[in-house]
Amino acid sequence: MTYDVVVIGAGPAGYVCAIRCAQLGLKTAVVEREYMGGVCLNVGCIPSKALINAGKTFKKIKEADVMGISCGDPSLDVKKMVTWKEGIVGKLTGGVAGLLKNHKIDTFSGEATVVNASTVRVKGTDAKTLDTKNIVVAVGSTPIAIPGFDFDGKHVWSSTEALAPTEIPERMLVIGGGYIGLELGLVYHNLGTEIRVVEFMDRVLPGMEAELSKEMGRSLKKKKIPVHLGAKAKTYKKTKDGLVVDVEIGGKVEQFTCDVILSTVGRVSNAKNATLGLEKAGVQFDGPFVKVDAQRRSSVKGIYAIGDCAGQPMLAHKGSHEGLVAAAAIAGDKGAAYDPACIPAVIFTDPEIASVGLTAEDAKAQGFEPIEGKFPFAASGRALSINEPEGWVKVIGDAKTDKLLGVHMIGPEVTELIAEGALAIELGATVEDIANTIHAHPTLPEGMMEAAEAVHSMAVHIFQKPNDAKKPAAAGV
Repeated sequence: MTYDVVVIGAGPAGYVCAIRCAQLGLKTAVVEREYMGGVCLNVGCIPSKALINAGKTFKKIKEADVMGISCGDPSLDVKKMVTWKEGIVGKLTGGVAGLLKNHKIDTFSGEATVVNASTVRVKGTDAKTLDTKNIVVAVGSTPIAIPGFDFDGKHVWSSTEALAPTEIPERMLVIGGGYIGLELGLVYHNLGTEIRVVEFMDRVLPGMEAELSKEMGRSLKKKKIPVHLGAKAKTYKKTKDGLVVDVEIGGKVEQFTCDVILSTVGRVSNAKNATLGLEKAGVQFDGPFVKVDAQRRSSVKGIYAIGDCAGQPMLAHKGSHEGLVAAAAIAGDKGAAYDPACIPAVIFTDPEIASVGLTAEDAKAQGFEPIEGKFPFAASGRALSINEPEGWVKVIGDAKTDKLLGVHMIGPEVTELIAEGALAIELGATVEDIANTIHAHPTLPEGMMEAAEAVHSMAVHIFQKPNDAKKPAAAGV
């Protein structure tokens, strides 16, 4: 079996790369050890968003009486909810399999080993030795298990178990206040579970813009969800009352009782898996990641790496883009390069969070003079009409050039709204460009326009004290 390209891994990085390779006329094969669509489609992005939507819907039904809609006390059929979620996953994974087939891409089920730059051995259902001119490694990542909290699927859950519950626990302790822990923790909170969060750092969402993190902390407090910062989960034991977890906070150990522990402290690249054999094949690493260049080529000619195994950020959309770059490079496009102006990050918490571009601190470090404007959703007619006034939009520009540097949001549907900010940064837009773009009314994206106006103290629907120094040289007002 001889191919132009063998892609190892059929997640959002791998299958996108394989399809593009086929579109470019390359004979392509995909090796997948578990399931088409990878973690994202099966036990990650898609099923989590389905359950997040279910949780939010359940919450909205319970709170609908504020709008004069009486629904009584809603009930939850957990089995039916999970079946619905699995139906969505099935449609999407089936769609990926169909796309691979329609593009005449051969698929092999099994564990792949890179023997050398031109040979991949498949062990498992479709045991084969594949000869190839190029290899693309897209093997993804795995949840990290911390000492004393090995995943057992019963007492200690990873995100995988949290996405397929047989019942809703009464009490849950979430280890890790990052985006996965908060997304899933809030699903269960909305479904009626008592949640407690333990975070080792000094704030939740430690990787996000500081004010977004602070706002989420306030939101959790409003929801009466206990959050312990600077805290380290040490161990747990089973008792007749549930699981008792020892947590070290400020040098002292406190005990908390729960029915299940959700451990979400991060993920680790699968690239150093011994079975995969990259190190033995001579591939160089940068920590846990394959060391790659702008075309996603590794140190060994003919071997490429994309997605979670090729470095931060470990995001599906970043991996998909890398897949397109690698495919173009393999097909001979010398101009193909991974060089995005920005990569948006979205978190489907309640409220949602989205961020793209630089924070004010990063902008200063890069020599800019950051100036920012903020618009609250409490002043948005659309946000009020959907009963979701929590949060705001923040726009960061450069005081000297008015160049748009960053956009950070927390509130309703901001995971959708952030695309405008990403496109604007990619196109090199100014803050004034955003302010002068007519946005439909009444819509949530108006918050982006108003925040851009607020940069120059010219927002209409909030009061700002005049500040001539903040106005652009040729303000279009």
